[in-house]
Amino acid sequence: MTAKESDIEQRLIKKLEELKYTYRSDIRDKAALERNFRDKFEALNRVRLTDAEFARLRDEIINADVFQAAKTLREYGYFQREDGTPLHYMLVNLKDWCKNDFEVISQLRINTDNSHHRYDVILLINGLPLVQIELKTLGINPRRAMEQIVEYRNEPGNGYTNTLLCFMQLFIVSNRDHTWYFANNQSQHFAFNADERFLPIYQWADEDNRKIIHLDDFSDAFLAKCTLGRMISRYMVLVASEQKLMIMRPYQIYAVKAIVDCIHQNRGNGYIWHTTGSGKTLTSFKASTLLKDNPDIEKCLFVVDRKDLDRQTREEFNRFQEGCVEENTNTETLVRRLLSEDYADKVIVTTIQKLGLALDETSKKAQQHKDKGRQTYKERLAPLRDKRVVIIFDECHRSQFGDNHQAIKAFFPKAQLFGFTGTPIFDDNASYKQIDGTVGSYRTTLDIFEKRLHAYTITHAIDDRNVLRFHIDYFKHESKPEAAKAKDIGELAKSKSKAKPDQALAQRAVVNAILSKHEAATNHRRFNALLATASINEAIAYYRLFKDMQTEWQAEDPDYTPLNIACVFSPPANGDKDVTQLQEDLPQEKADNQQEPEQKKAALQEIIADYNAQYGTSHSVSEFDRYYQDVQQRIKDQQYPNSDLPHKHKIDITIVVDMLLTGFDAKYLNTLYVDKNLKHHGLIQAFSRTNRVLNDTKPYGNILDFRGQEQAVDDAIALFSGEDINRSREIWLVDPAPTVIEKYEQAVAAIGHFLTEKDVVAEPKGVYNLKGDTARIEFINRFKEVQRLKTQLDQYTDLDEEQKARINSVLPEDDLRSLRGAYLETAQRLKEQQGKTGEQASPEQDIIEQLDFEFVLFSSALIDYDYIMALAARFSQEKPGKQTMSREQLVNMLSASSNLMGEREDITAYINTLEAGQGRSTEDIKNGYQAFKAQKAHKEITVLADRHGLDRDALKTFVDGILDRMIFDGEQLSDLFEPLELGWKARSQAELALMDELVPFLKKQASGREISGLAAYE
Repeated sequence: MTAKESDIEQRLIKKLEELKYTYRSDIRDKAALERNFRDKFEALNRVRLTDAEFARLRDEIINADVFQAAKTLREYGYFQREDGTPLHYMLVNLKDWCKNDFEVISQLRINTDNSHHRYDVILLINGLPLVQIELKTLGINPRRAMEQIVEYRNEPGNGYTNTLLCFMQLFIVSNRDHTWYFANNQSQHFAFNADERFLPIYQWADEDNRKIIHLDDFSDAFLAKCTLGRMISRYMVLVASEQKLMIMRPYQIYAVKAIVDCIHQNRGNGYIWHTTGSGKTLTSFKASTLLKDNPDIEKCLFVVDRKDLDRQTREEFNRFQEGCVEENTNTETLVRRLLSEDYADKVIVTTIQKLGLALDETSKKAQQHKDKGRQTYKERLAPLRDKRVVIIFDECHRSQFGDNHQAIKAFFPKAQLFGFTGTPIFDDNASYKQIDGTVGSYRTTLDIFEKRLHAYTITHAIDDRNVLRFHIDYFKHESKPEAAKAKDIGELAKSKSKAKPDQALAQRAVVNAILSKHEAATNHRRFNALLATASINEAIAYYRLFKDMQTEWQAEDPDYTPLNIACVFSPPANGDKDVTQLQEDLPQEKADNQQEPEQKKAALQEIIADYNAQYGTSHSVSEFDRYYQDVQQRIKDQQYPNSDLPHKHKIDITIVVDMLLTGFDAKYLNTLYVDKNLKHHGLIQAFSRTNRVLNDTKPYGNILDFRGQEQAVDDAIALFSGEDINRSREIWLVDPAPTVIEKYEQAVAAIGHFLTEKDVVAEPKGVYNLKGDTARIEFINRFKEVQRLKTQLDQYTDLDEEQKARINSVLPEDDLRSLRGAYLETAQRLKEQQGKTGEQASPEQDIIEQLDFEFVLFSSALIDYDYIMALAARFSQEKPGKQTMSREQLVNMLSASSNLMGEREDITAYINTLEAGQGRSTEDIKNGYQAFKAQKAHKEITVLADRHGLDRDALKTFVDGILDRMIFDGEQLSDLFEPLELGWKARSQAELALMDELVPFLKKQASGREISGLAAYE
């Protein structure tokens, strides 16, 4: 540890002592840790254990499974003593976490045979190590810091699986100026691969969302004893279905606290303004479950306003706690559960339509009950009138302005109403609605819910990188002759009401623009898009136009691969209750279906028939919901490139009217094409479909507007930006193309200057001649910025030809590809050094440890396995001297993409065996490569077996078994070495020596898939 880290540690300990933690300088090893826990356990449970009893208790509670250990911590336990008497115990004071003992220890060393890692600072609660704080001297990259701590967890013998460290709940990492925290978890929940780099690591903030990141301030705000106790006991969620731990974000905690306090103090109603994509469901779940334990509350209803949101929310609640919410299949079921005294029925998820029906005395069902002399639903629910009921409304900007609101308010006079919304209704976006009595009025969210309890706006979320910014292209058409008469598509769109020919011309121009821009907008179809249209008729027209125009494009260019187009809008209800309920929040579709319903139904049948033919499904209009759910799932399952889901099974563009523009989340949806008028909350909701965070290949949400709605966008930003109106445009919108091009030019120029300063040629090949890790590290950081800016520019849809030429002239494609290859090779060499730091690491090694290489920036949506194999086949089919792509260019292309990093060496070796003019098909090339790889692997296993004195066939069987099951079994490793008859110590050393070489071999053979149980040997 450097002096500076030591200083940070001592200052932290002093701060914690000020916060009334007891510093235990005597606890430095496993034995002392266990003795202290025993003292605390016996004091809490008022018991004296014998040594044998304590050893048995310790072994019973220690669990290698992080989730099970977390459950054990929070539950009452049972233990049978030596004399047969039962002991019901707690590990910590579960009734009042503030009354536990809070201690701090430093430099704990578990001292096992395989690990000598020291843990900087650990916080003990009742003797159990629950919070680990790692201190750094360098700048913290949060993703790398998280990755580094997980690497420590996975070290063999680290103590997290076989000592009291298994109870670790939280990790904190700080260099004093910047502090981050995250929850402990199972290894599979820490995703550090190229597919998903959005990790749950957070910074603390105050109620106004101001960051609290200095370690002293963080300690005061987060580590105060009662605060930390509440964080672990109340604001962590154990997700049973995924065996996963989640910790809530600051704004979620403040919202929950605000609601709970409002209820405990009986202070009326309130609403929470938390932006779309901020995790409102988790917030509302935690608020609901905390209310379960309030004896003054009879029921807690979580009310949504659509059938699909009912299902989605119920599934989310049950994800957080299995079986906590049952399905309300009909109104009768809802009424029975409302009257039930069962604790399991205290929290109910339902739709506002179903709740409204239960309270409607004029409904057909109520009349039937009256005719039969039976009580109506409302009469049966009479016992609830004088009870305290809490009703939480999801997306309250929609549902609370209809007829059901007054009925609910009137029937439950003692109810407290709470609303969650990402887009509140203010004076500027209020509609004229009849709410109370017979007089219509403009009503806002504040009018309905009385007061705002907490706000976390889209501005806050973008600042926190919880959602993405937007790139908006107010598209103007340029070159196609059929649109030449109009100034731009916006002008055509405005003329739609005047004449049908103009409308058809505008739509054709829009489709042509989308087909021209889609590859760039979606990063070569890595992502997918929605096209928002103004009516069902226009959606149908667009759907047919895409079919016709893509046929034309194919006729002009046989290599053009058509986009997969889906279309979804609700059918005429015709008495169908599910569709009727669905259309409560689809005003345009509901109105459209009143006109020529049979024609719309026939068109939807045509669309679904095409869908069935494309995807091998069997959907129908009569079971519309199944079709609708299938469309949503395909949008969510994009994950391109992905060999398990070929492009033909994916959706590129989904044409919609009202559907999917609110309440739908999909990380692989990045683009919205807009040919409908949007404003205020409707605009923000629609735009927000595109800005879910994925990784660095998705830098922003893409909006292509064909209606010239720049003023509407500016108005919406001003309305929903919260308190920071002056910075809102800067925060919400990405820089315009000229600004990014200028930054790109500067970043590329800086690379050239850097290489020149290092006395190497200012060309890609110069990178390989850099001397020393410091120079290589600087290149990594500089070129990462170049690639990040290029990735952003590649998805700009408003670049003109001059700008494209300028970008290419800055760094021609061949040079860019060569630099990417140099980056990947250099990064791999440096990454291999990570995690191998000795006690006294050099400054260079410290910097290497902190590097986040971000290989995802260099993954390609085009260059996947099939693409490379097809190019290799083309190379083999062309005559020598007449190839369109040389062997060197093919290898260079492979080297410049991170998609196939694990197989690059093998594919390159195989390509070098091919000869031009062999005339081999793609299938033949693929089979040849698999045979080549199998033969190469067999040779490597043979060499490994001989080097370690193992039977060749036994090692091959061992390896084949791992790759077949994707599970590494340590017992089978012991069996492999059994014939050598080694002593336990020698065998342990021999096993580790083999695994040092076998792990990289297995990872390469697994081709990016995770082998369970292997992490401990990495």
